[in-house]
Amino acid sequence: MKSLAQHSDLVIAAVMADIAIVLLVGAVLGRLARYLRQPPVVGEIVAGIALGPSLLGLLPGNPTAHIFPTEARPYLSAIAQVGLLVFMFGIGWEFDKRLLNGRRGAAGAVSISSIALAFGLGVGLATMLYSHHDTVKGHHTSFTAFALFMGAAMSITAFPVLARMLTEHRMMGTRVGALALASAAVDDVLAWCLLALTAAIVTAGGAAGDMAQIGVLSAIYVAVMALVARPLLAYLTRRMVRDRVPPLYVIMLVAGLFLSSYATTWIGIHAIFGAFAFGFIMPREPFEVLADGVKRPFDGISMVLLPVFFIVTGLNVDISAISGRGVIELIAIVLVACAGKIVGATIPGRLTGMPWREAGTLGLLMNTRGLTELIILNVGLSLGVLDSQMFTMMVLMALVTTALAGPLLPNAPASPDELAGRRSTRSDQTQAA
Repeated sequence: MKSLAQHSDLVIAAVMADIAIVLLVGAVLGRLARYLRQPPVVGEIVAGIALGPSLLGLLPGNPTAHIFPTEARPYLSAIAQVGLLVFMFGIGWEFDKRLLNGRRGAAGAVSISSIALAFGLGVGLATMLYSHHDTVKGHHTSFTAFALFMGAAMSITAFPVLARMLTEHRMMGTRVGALALASAAVDDVLAWCLLALTAAIVTAGGAAGDMAQIGVLSAIYVAVMALVARPLLAYLTRRMVRDRVPPLYVIMLVAGLFLSSYATTWIGIHAIFGAFAFGFIMPREPFEVLADGVKRPFDGISMVLLPVFFIVTGLNVDISAISGRGVIELIAIVLVACAGKIVGATIPGRLTGMPWREAGTLGLLMNTRGLTELIILNVGLSLGVLDSQMFTMMVLMALVTTALAGPLLPNAPASPDELAGRRSTRSDQTQAA
């Protein structure tokens, strides 16, 4: 009979082994995804689903239950939460107002149009799906919460995945790439605000008094972040950051990040909003020093811990549980998601003077959801808005819409320097032959 201490040690050891397995499988499938002209996040999402009940759990003996035992899952969730908060800090920090220089009108039109259409279609779809998904773990979910959440989930564009995709397709310097990046930046801020409103409504449970309290506390939080935390961070950055970032500065940032996340959780929205807001008010200058001393190390932490988030998500995804009706619902969800973002971005892109081909490319880019969508879906799951079947279908929608863009996007023409390098290489090969 093992003692309690021995059992605890075995659980911790299982968590460490689980992280190793997730990292290795995610790395392999992420590399395979890149080979198939997909962003690595597609492979990592597939890895999380494959290790869960949808694939590995179907094998004899249910290996998923043994590899990821019930006792280990709370630890995995806590580790995933840390990686998620660090990632959201990076999302907030990457929002650069300079992206909008010269593109405010076009970016605003594309982002507002794509969000409005996607949100409206999402709410419309919710009216048809609600009666079959209005009970989550024995608790009734209000239509308002379900509809708002579906609208917000349909409205998102994954800014980090989009930026990576533009770089890999050499589209960062093109007109459509620059407009897509600027529009996605505005899109993300608006979508997070929609989600925060939804989370507040769900937390308040429809009670006017609770909703008013959350609204007042949220306003106070925003004021403190803007009028106290932001100037304080700017002052500390001027005093402490010169040609390098001192360790004390990093410690203070991490402490501020987690305190901000705690504050938004206590208010009644969600921890991710606190992390995003703290990154948003973070100083950007001196850019290179902060990028080397803060952003890149934080990105390294995310790279190691976020795959744990994928397996935590994958453990809640069970494709085999989707019924015949569920297949029809899944097709409807994917079609509505694609129509909302592609049409909502293509039309204003065309009206700003883009040819149809470029406008269509813009729509495909804005339809990319990726990791950001999974974050929203996990919020919905934790708030009790989504049942397990709806969560599974929405995760599959995120996977499909992200994978759709890669094969359909054109590669931009190579730059003169790249062409010169290729000609030089071919010349050297000819002389060697």
